[in-house]
Amino acid sequence: MDAHGLFLFLAGLASILLLILLIARYKMNPFIVLFLVSLALALVAGMPAKTVVKSFEEGVGNVLGHIAIVIALGTMLGKMMAESGGAERIALTLIRVFGEKNVHWAMMFIGLVVGLPVFFEVGFVLLIPIAFNVARRTNTSMVLVGIPMVAGLSVVHGLVPPHPAALLAVTAYKADIGRTIMYALLIGVPTAIVAGPLFAKLLSPRIRLPEHNPIAEQFIEERHEKDLPGFGLTVFTVLFPVVLMLIGRWADAIFRPGSVAHAALRFAGGADISLLAAALLSFVVLGRMRGFSRETILKFSEECLAPTASITLLIGAGGGFGRILQDSGISQTIVQSALHAHISLLVLAWLVAAVVRLATGSATVAMTTAAGIIAPIALSIGGARPEFLTLATGAGSLVFSHVNDGGFWMVKEYFNMSVPDTMKTWSISETIISFMALGLTLGLAAVFK
Repeated sequence: MDAHGLFLFLAGLASILLLILLIARYKMNPFIVLFLVSLALALVAGMPAKTVVKSFEEGVGNVLGHIAIVIALGTMLGKMMAESGGAERIALTLIRVFGEKNVHWAMMFIGLVVGLPVFFEVGFVLLIPIAFNVARRTNTSMVLVGIPMVAGLSVVHGLVPPHPAALLAVTAYKADIGRTIMYALLIGVPTAIVAGPLFAKLLSPRIRLPEHNPIAEQFIEERHEKDLPGFGLTVFTVLFPVVLMLIGRWADAIFRPGSVAHAALRFAGGADISLLAAALLSFVVLGRMRGFSRETILKFSEECLAPTASITLLIGAGGGFGRILQDSGISQTIVQSALHAHISLLVLAWLVAAVVRLATGSATVAMTTAAGIIAPIALSIGGARPEFLTLATGAGSLVFSHVNDGGFWMVKEYFNMSVPDTMKTWSISETIISFMALGLTLGLAAVFK
């Protein structure tokens, strides 16, 4: 790394530390801090002043173009689950089946299953109402209930095809998808166990969350069990967007590409359309069929959005900060430094994905970028099976989520945690997933040469 590269690296590191200090220590508004630090970093890194604000705006827009829709539709679906008692019904069933002492295992399992076909943010907004109700019913911390859930979601996001991010890496490395899924499950399940239920059980007594959680309150409605909707109907509503997304993924195998039926399935299987269909379905089966009037359903769908405004802004600002890191050249400097390290191809794939993740905040961007960089090298020199390269890349893309990651702010705001506590829980859980998945991948690679 030359002098200029070192300067950019130190500037990027200093900006992240400054963000944490201003938000955690001095209690400044996170959105304002992200905006100001992003502008300052851009100018210090030498970006032309006239492009700085535009770069930040593009970063915000690119993130919110998808996330804002997901949060809005997911929150409406969650509100209907809460008001109808559906979330409580699922919570009671999970508690009854697994027992109160094992609900953290139940939440990891449901995270693994629901998260398989959907992006992390979609799975999160689908499951958070259930997590709130499980935590209240068992009188346990959201750390104990929520961290296993997000660990399950995160593991399948980064490791297991046909999840979109992992599937991109499979394609880039020309890996066999069947073997990749088999190895991913061998690695992913024990990794989720350690980073989810075991880590949450160890940490939850040490993290004190505020008793009042304004977001949780809108998803919790206590009523007598006989007044709750059926378990099957509620699960069908929650899994409806998941099923649509799976069908959309299978469109190529069912219909000829370019046909009307193929286009219709791909359209219906998109995340936004799937969630829109699920929200509309919930208005009927959890709304009108439960006796709610049109006016009441409208009121529910409007009032549930207000508490999510700050979350949406923070996620957008994190995207703006990540874009500044990219446009200033800091991200590229870090990646190039990783590429010059003389290490094994599997570790290099993990390292490149890890530094892109740290620099941009996006696991999907980290996987696609690292796979694009490493795949030509792997094809030319060989020495590593493409399935293990896929898993190593996925593991690297999950390392230490922090302030430029939308998932970080979702977990912080919904769990009602401080920035330091979010790093102690969510960020460390992600890091456990990353390192453990790498270690298990290297172990499997040594066995299956």
